[in-house]
Amino acid sequence: MKLKLTLLCCVFINCALAQDSIFARRMVDTLTSPYFWGRGYTNDGMGRAGKFISAQFKSYGLQPMKGKDYMQEFSFNVNTFPGKMEVAINGLALLPGRDFIVGPESQGAKAQGKLVQQDSVTFVNAENRIIVSLQNKLTWSVAQELGDYTVIQVDKKALKGQPSAVSVNIENKLINNFKTGNICALVKGTAKPDSIVMFTGHYDHLGGMGSNTYFPGANDNASGITMLLSLAKYYAAHPQPYTVAFMCFAGEEAGILGSKYFTEHPLVPLSSIKFLVNMDIMGTGNEGITVVNASVYPKQFELLKQVNAQGNYLVKVYSRGKAANSDHYWFTEKGVPAFFIYTMGGIKAYHDVFDISKTLPLNEYNDLFKLLVDFNTQLQKQ
Repeated sequence: MKLKLTLLCCVFINCALAQDSIFARRMVDTLTSPYFWGRGYTNDGMGRAGKFISAQFKSYGLQPMKGKDYMQEFSFNVNTFPGKMEVAINGLALLPGRDFIVGPESQGAKAQGKLVQQDSVTFVNAENRIIVSLQNKLTWSVAQELGDYTVIQVDKKALKGQPSAVSVNIENKLINNFKTGNICALVKGTAKPDSIVMFTGHYDHLGGMGSNTYFPGANDNASGITMLLSLAKYYAAHPQPYTVAFMCFAGEEAGILGSKYFTEHPLVPLSSIKFLVNMDIMGTGNEGITVVNASVYPKQFELLKQVNAQGNYLVKVYSRGKAANSDHYWFTEKGVPAFFIYTMGGIKAYHDVFDISKTLPLNEYNDLFKLLVDFNTQLQKQ
């Protein structure tokens, strides 16, 4: 009988883990689909993603952090590229995203002309203020301001010979006060509701470049939002002594703006947040995880390592110091103890069109989930 119960327990656990994996894959597939258009600034990508996440929170039974709406609205300026995205070098038409990207601060341009070499990788058409820069890897970003020039970054492998002539037809639109918002929810604590453990991640990505190319952002950060939703679903069904809060930030790619806004306009007292775990780039893990702020909060880092060792979850937990590289930063600056955790190994796609769900392994997803749950349990015992 004891053996039968043990085997039955193992079956239940394996089924639960299988469901977690199915949920994770389905969620990353969804968040990286064309419907959300890179969760950015054109085709209402970020707006659609925010509504989707809010609906998920509601379906799990989470409470809005304040009022009746999960959304904390704010706005900022952003340069976008909603239309034409045509570039040819030496008469060869290039593919947006794969062969070239446009500098995020670039103005639109419709022009052609000769290129003059400035150095080994830079070529200029001064008449039309066009700069062509050769790159080994194309890495896009987001700009809040508009320059008076147009930068075209070209993958060296896309060209034969040095650039001598350029033709561009690019449309940009600077949006003043682009409206978006953070998605904020919580599960009330059963014993100490005024003490909060917070899980965070950014749901925005780079959006689209032109009308036919978008950046899916599977690892960055559909993976982190998927983990956050898994935790939200779990804690909605398993309330803890402390309140467990969930923050999905907008505007991270434009300069960690959503988290900055929240810390300046908090919906809960920042002093009530006993610890914060920010999750960004959570889709791999075969080489372990890195913990930013590990050296800032050594006691909590040792606890995390102990939990990992006891559960035999990940091969390595790396320590890193303070860094302003994700949404944990503004909380730390306000005195809130926080970690930023990201996975190591696997795919190297980052801020490019190749960060897709199909090649994101999610191979340590279940172990990461269990590590975070166990860590939260131990935090609340401190």
